[in-house]
Amino acid sequence: MSPSARLRMALRLAALAPALAIGLPAQMLAQRFYPPFTRRLPLTFHRYLARVLGLRVDLVGNHAPGGVLYVANHVSWLDIVVLGSVLPVSFVAKSEVAEWPVFGTLAKLQNTVFVDRQRRHATGAVAETLASRLAGGDAMVLFAEGTTSDGNRILPFRSALLGAARPEHGEEGVPLVIRPLAIVYRGRGGLPLTRRERPDIAWYGDMDLLPHLKGILSGAPIEAEVQLGEAMTLTHAAERKSAATTAERWARGALQRARQARTSQA
Repeated sequence: MSPSARLRMALRLAALAPALAIGLPAQMLAQRFYPPFTRRLPLTFHRYLARVLGLRVDLVGNHAPGGVLYVANHVSWLDIVVLGSVLPVSFVAKSEVAEWPVFGTLAKLQNTVFVDRQRRHATGAVAETLASRLAGGDAMVLFAEGTTSDGNRILPFRSALLGAARPEHGEEGVPLVIRPLAIVYRGRGGLPLTRRERPDIAWYGDMDLLPHLKGILSGAPIEAEVQLGEAMTLTHAAERKSAATTAERWARGALQRARQARTSQA
């Protein structure tokens, strides 16, 4: 690692310390004494993290208030900071995330809904929780691939994951509003990312977290783009397959358009 990279990492680590020391206790207090504030506080927290990490995030599309389930692709743990810096959202995550050091705590503080994929009988309880959150006006993000990719492609969106948000579980039977969302990492250090470079940002497979985190902290600034698609309404559980297919197709197109636009700007 070059001296400049070491210095960049040291400065970023030093800048992260106050965010954790102030932001985490503030969110804990908000969860206990003023829950509505917990929707807005993470925006400030993640915007600061994005600035420290050298993330420049562009939002394409408008976020409308009210309960909505964003169906997104998934590339890296950085996705949380990227999305959290431009949208007032919480997440749907696998139960294992709750036990991860640091990231588990952050997920809980962002009011994440955890899904235990090994316990099928728990699906009903998760559906009730998620339906209640959406009915209460929360915006939730579901990473529909079920895992992270290498950053060069979008994996198939799993319709079974939409089953955790079946509209039948709402007390008043309110249809579920779904919006496709695409996360695109376009450039780094002022240049478009190549196919060979994208996996450096992605966190997938059996990659260790610490070396990847080290690479992000010591590396050049990253350009990311968040694209929002048109809303769809899911009124019956049987429609989830077509909804997942439509969202996946849209995300693939958004990914291609964003990369082409960034390349033409270079």
